[in-house]
Amino acid sequence: MPRLVMKFGGTSVANVERIKNVARHVKREVEAGFHVAVVVSAMSGKTNELVAWCKEAAPLHDQREYDAVVASGEQVTTGLLAIALQEIGIPARSWQGWQVPVETDAAHGAARITGIGGAGILKGFEERREVAVVAGFQGIHPPTGRLTTLGRGGSDTSAVALAAGIGADRCDIYTDVDGVYTTDPRIVPKAQRLDRVSFEEMLELASAGAKVLQVRSVEVAMVHNVRTFVRSSFDDPNNPKPGTLICGEEEIVESQVVTGIAYSKDEAQITLRNVPDKPGVAAAVFTPLADANVVVDMIVQNISPDGKTTDITFTVPSADYTRAMAVLAKEKDIIGYPSIEGAQDVAKVSAIGVGMRSHAGVAAKAFKALADRGINIRAITTSEIKFSVLIDQAYTELAVRTLHSLYGLDAA
Repeated sequence: MPRLVMKFGGTSVANVERIKNVARHVKREVEAGFHVAVVVSAMSGKTNELVAWCKEAAPLHDQREYDAVVASGEQVTTGLLAIALQEIGIPARSWQGWQVPVETDAAHGAARITGIGGAGILKGFEERREVAVVAGFQGIHPPTGRLTTLGRGGSDTSAVALAAGIGADRCDIYTDVDGVYTTDPRIVPKAQRLDRVSFEEMLELASAGAKVLQVRSVEVAMVHNVRTFVRSSFDDPNNPKPGTLICGEEEIVESQVVTGIAYSKDEAQITLRNVPDKPGVAAAVFTPLADANVVVDMIVQNISPDGKTTDITFTVPSADYTRAMAVLAKEKDIIGYPSIEGAQDVAKVSAIGVGMRSHAGVAAKAFKALADRGINIRAITTSEIKFSVLIDQAYTELAVRTLHSLYGLDAA
């Protein structure tokens, strides 16, 4: 029988009634002939509550014990969903990450998966047609035997990794939206749901600010070629909508030039003025930031007319802005910059599409359209299937609407 992994996030399991609704979705797939493993998050708001308790107990707490606390949210959900499934006649049992086992490294609070077991789950499939209800977001570090967590959004990664580990035909990610849209429908009411998106496009959309899927989960899906659907748990379990399929580019017959527009307001800009233009200066700037785990995104360098100095501008997540500024202040004498400037009122707007590979002038059209709207571009980055612009945050929605219309996505 074919195997299916279904994943339900916090809003989908927010209370017992929602969990019963999830059970009906699972029952539909079991009756369709699938062996089903379900990956669940903690009930909506529970993880935040558990994190707050850790901080209240000790601001600088042991990350190993933090993992032990916050992983308990998923444990509750697995038990409740197994009970709800049993109540409607579906054999089910709960599995914690360490029981599967989901093996990880020792980076507590942000662990990465190193291996997936699953023999017990497969045995339950074959012997009892038993639904496996698996706790997302968590695993175990085998050398120490300590429970670990994967970081926020880790349940998506758990689900895709489990699908790869047990050889599932596909992985269905259920959330509070019915698929991936050309942009945020709250900004552009004409945004269209996409039937299919390539792994590469979804990876760029997620990293550029689209919050439908966690970036790491898309990476895992692409590496292991796990066909992944984004669907809504709020659909009628007896008549669900198709959602959006995330798949290999070979499954998409004809790609649009631009598939979607993403944006992120969680950006901050830092500029180092008049840095000596000499070998090693970039390493002096960015190595300390990397050592402090500050992720740098857009980088622009402007060399002075005499070639002796340069201005280096780059962006970091707004949450890391203060830390980045502190790191650079500490390294001022080594880097040799006379002044530093920062701005947190900026946003990144990105256009993504595999069709860019075969079309010239895609970004140029955007730059002109934004200029016609009076939107100044602070920085630009490009890749084979994406370009991003950094603009004043006040113009975010106007820029998104402008680009969405420019590339014909209003009527996609």
